Amino acid sequence: MTGSIRRRGKGSWELTIDLGRDASGQRRRKFVAIKGTKAHAQQRLRELVTTLDKGLPIDSRKITLADWMARWMTEYVRPKCRQMTIERYDRAIQRHILPALGQIELGGLTPRHIQSLEAKLAREGMAPAGVELIHNVLSGALKYALRLEVVWRNVIQAVTPPRVVRKEVEPPEITAVRRILDSAKSENHPLHPCLHLMAYTGCRRGEALGLRWQDVNLDAGTIAVVQALARSVEKGLIFQPPKTNSGRRVIDLDDGTVAVLRAHQGQQLLYKAQLDGEYQNQDLLFPDPTGGPLNPMALTRAFKRLAQRAGLKDGRLHHLRHFHASVMLQSGQSLVLVSKRLGHASVSTTADIYAHIAGGWQKEAARAFAKAMEGGT
Repeated sequence: MTGSIRRRGKGSWELTIDLGRDASGQRRRKFVAIKGTKAHAQQRLRELVTTLDKGLPIDSRKITLADWMARWMTEYVRPKCRQMTIERYDRAIQRHILPALGQIELGGLTPRHIQSLEAKLAREGMAPAGVELIHNVLSGALKYALRLEVVWRNVIQAVTPPRVVRKEVEPPEITAVRRILDSAKSENHPLHPCLHLMAYTGCRRGEALGLRWQDVNLDAGTIAVVQALARSVEKGLIFQPPKTNSGRRVIDLDDGTVAVLRAHQGQQLLYKAQLDGEYQNQDLLFPDPTGGPLNPMALTRAFKRLAQRAGLKDGRLHHLRHFHASVMLQSGQSLVLVSKRLGHASVSTTADIYAHIAGGWQKEAARAFAKAMEGGT
């Protein structure tokens, strides 16, 4: 598509957009009046021509933010993101973004609109992490608009996102975790092997419940994390790939954990035989009583009951992951090794979460350096 600019008066311009010819051969044109500088008129002409070339309405200013968010979700988020991410983004859009900003034309959205929304959500009590999610969702949608040249700047770049202060992790003591696992074992709790695995590997709840026997090599003493179980509002229980490439990993097992899994495998085979064909075998390590995926909340509730018996008032299942990481760090393992074992996207993520636990390393490092210098020649 092509276009031209004609001066109509002081600070006034007429843009002509050539729309080609209709079915009868007649030339079609679009005329747009613009006020401002010639540079402003030239920029607006480029916007209109580019928008038309991409099959969007000729006046992109008539596209509301609601229209664009729907298109971004359809074209970008749904094909590329995991189901749980899709649902989290959709909730943020429907509950917070559209009621406040949905009717604003995309071309008329300003940093002040976004800053006001984020400030309002914070005043109403939304946690900084929640406001940050709203900010990131808007940022993603506007980046997509900029990349497709529907807009000529990303207004959210002028907005400072809220500062999220990460709380220091307080993992349970070794004695407390021992009490929980011993209690589960003594009562022959069906989920004891799962809780043991989580404590001894640091894997996430969904990762443990997504494990299949084909992902386990007991002879080599390893498990491969290739999928995770999640509970979707739209689809129920689903299996999905790890969030990042780092999440897809192989975790080494200690001999004791291998023994726990061998015993669990034998009991599971016996249980299948007792059901005599009524067991829906999906090859899962930790299924529900019928062999299907176990509702993650069942594992969470089981752990909470065991933790309360062990004297932990605020025992959370995810604390087993923090517990594993903290014990490894306190025993002198490197951040790199712990990061890989946990499946973090980067070592900096591990450092941010567990910096206070690994803080004692600096003193040890200082002593080691001084000792080396004293012994030097």
